[in-house]
Amino acid sequence: MVNWLQDLSYFFGGVFLANAIPHFVSGTMGRPFQSPFAKPPGEGLSSSMVNVIWGFVNFIAAYFLIIRVGEFDVRDAQSIIALGLGALALSVMCAKRFGRFNGGNL
Repeated sequence: MVNWLQDLSYFFGGVFLANAIPHFVSGTMGRPFQSPFAKPPGEGLSSSMVNVIWGFVNFIAAYFLIIRVGEFDVRDAQSIIALGLGALALSVMCAKRFGRFNGGNL
C-alpha cells in the first residue's frame, strides 16, 4: 500500500514538474503565456511575471511530492516510471489543448 501511495505522489509530482517548465521558461523569457489566472482562465495570456511565479509554485509542489514523500531514488524504475507517466500525461493533454492557440495542432 505504501509504495502505491508513493507512486501516486511521484505521478502528481511529474504533473507539477511538467506544468512548471513552460510557465517558468516563458516568464523568464519575458513572454506572456496561458495560465489559470488569465481571462478567460487557461485561454487568455498572463504576464511574464505571473508565469514566473506560477512556474515557481509548481516547482515547489513538485519538490514536495517527489522529494519529501517516501524515498525517491532516480535508480528505482518504478519511481521514475510513475514520475514520467505523470509528466507525459500532462504534457500530452497540454499539447492537445494549447496547440489550438499556438498553431501546434495544424
